[in-house]
Amino acid sequence: MIRPGAWLLAGCLSLAAGVAQADLRLVLDSRTLDAEQRAASQALLDEAMAALPPRLVQSLDREVRVQWRDNLPEQAYGRAGGNRLQLNRRLLPTLTDGSAASEKTNRPHGTVRRELLATVIHEVAHLYDRARLWSPDQHLLQGQCRQRASNLGQVGLPDDCRGQTDRRFTLSDDPRLLDLAGWPQRVGKRGLREQDNAQLARSPDAYELTSPLEFVAVNLEYFLLDPSYACRRPSLHRYFNEHFGWALESADCAPGYPFLNAGREFGRTPLLSLDPSRVYEVDYLFAEANDAWVSRWGHSMLRLVICAPGREPGPDCRLDLDHHLVLSFRAFVDDVQLSSWDGLTGVYPSRLFILPLGQVIEEYTKVELRGLASVPLKLQHEEIRALVERSAELHWSYDGDYYFLSNNCAVETLKLLRSGTTRDELVALDSIMPNGLLEVLIHRDLADASVLDDPREALRLGYRFDSYRDRYQAMFTILKERLGLPQDSVEQWLELDAAERQPWIDRADLRAAAALLLVEQAALRRQLLLAQDELKNRYLGGRGRDASLNKADGALQEILANSGYLSRPAELLDGQGYGLPQPSEWTRLERESEQRQLRLNQLSEELDQEVRVLLGDERREELEAIEVNLAQIGEHLRGLHKAGGGLELP
Repeated sequence: MIRPGAWLLAGCLSLAAGVAQADLRLVLDSRTLDAEQRAASQALLDEAMAALPPRLVQSLDREVRVQWRDNLPEQAYGRAGGNRLQLNRRLLPTLTDGSAASEKTNRPHGTVRRELLATVIHEVAHLYDRARLWSPDQHLLQGQCRQRASNLGQVGLPDDCRGQTDRRFTLSDDPRLLDLAGWPQRVGKRGLREQDNAQLARSPDAYELTSPLEFVAVNLEYFLLDPSYACRRPSLHRYFNEHFGWALESADCAPGYPFLNAGREFGRTPLLSLDPSRVYEVDYLFAEANDAWVSRWGHSMLRLVICAPGREPGPDCRLDLDHHLVLSFRAFVDDVQLSSWDGLTGVYPSRLFILPLGQVIEEYTKVELRGLASVPLKLQHEEIRALVERSAELHWSYDGDYYFLSNNCAVETLKLLRSGTTRDELVALDSIMPNGLLEVLIHRDLADASVLDDPREALRLGYRFDSYRDRYQAMFTILKERLGLPQDSVEQWLELDAAERQPWIDRADLRAAAALLLVEQAALRRQLLLAQDELKNRYLGGRGRDASLNKADGALQEILANSGYLSRPAELLDGQGYGLPQPSEWTRLERESEQRQLRLNQLSEELDQEVRVLLGDERREELEAIEVNLAQIGEHLRGLHKAGGGLELP
């Protein structure tokens, strides 16, 4: 037990030493406390001081008086203002008798004492973040800058103000911190930042999303108190380490970053661990435009060139196509084309999918008939590692909205490149269109387009993947020569109704019939893509029928609802933990993903049997007519084969 006189003397000595050292002093107001309460309170403050970074303590050269107050809201643990820090007195009894250390709460830190400790750190973080060492002129200029930001509806200071006002950069105004925290600079609106934080999932405390000020305070709690923070939020952990010049002891992190596999082989390998040391290069993967309005500027993605196990990182890794992954911001797994109106109005979510390269190639080249260009970005190894790390963080946390003109795939990709690499050249870029972003990256010498100079070599080395359109056009040329078709292109032929193509089947010889089969299969893929988009629009637009009256409608809605976790994998952990999932959470992830996949397979079987009732009459009739054509072509080919003794393939 500490005698009151001794405590007062110790406090005076501490104050005198603090003045000499010009450090932060947390001075307990003990006038209404007994000896036990003083001891417990001082122990709490001592523990908080011991947890604070030395640079923070040295920078806050002030005395902060700590009081226990009765007038705080019941749910509040504390608050700070000026040079006072107030704690809720209703929590003092359990702190004094020691039960606060084991008393559980429904708050993030678990126990009352840990919450009190976090509260002290949180409020001190606010004092540090708001601290200014400016002259009166700098105060005036900073006030003017903040007024400009308010008038513009901007988070943080305008970028052109920072160099004029900062003698010491505050955390919540730091552009790098804002990028990582979820308030990135708006693309196309230089100097302005996003108003809403879309890194909603896997948050340790939703209060961090209310403002950059609260984000800093909440995250300093976890940075200082949770050893696993380094593994759960590695980018932010590195930022705080560098800012304070202080390396905290942290947990040993797993060597790779977890991803949820959204490819078709999901059921076999639902979870992937990606080791950034195996990523040799990152390419800007560009899907070229087609005739659809929403696709006329292409689509932006990033390709991770991953080396096969056992291969040393090097150029040969580009041949390991089966191991390459694609980072793609889109609404659904198979969204290669979206409704133009819904894209303008923000109906679709924008999430970061991780997909196998082979699946992406098939989607675009065979179904959308769009070529792909894979242009290497000029990144150093450390920049590649940081980009992979940032991609993993966004994969588990980000849930944005897709807007065709302001937050599309190019915008999302550029924001990822900015926050993932910290390249100054990327901060200055502004392009809201995929083709424009590629051009700017090339012109700023950030991407190497020379790999496309020799088309044949580009195809051989996997820098380019040609559209199947040319193959289908070659088949159509055979049809035009052999059947005398009036159309001039395969697109014109496919624009015909299936019933209009049907009379030509019986006129075809072996070679023409084989060409007809391939082109009609392309027509089926095209109609299935249109049907898929029609069903998604029906679901997202709330135009579905009553699921209780229609089994197929219910199956469709449940499939789309349950498959959302492929792009928002945090759903699988149901709010447990935060940041990147740790090995202790993987078992649950695997179990939950397996159960979801079994249910999705069951629903898919139900939907396959009855999905046609959800389509409009015109779409359904066209699909059925194409299937009749395919059956007729198959029968015709078999007849020609028997009659001719063999089949000459085109």
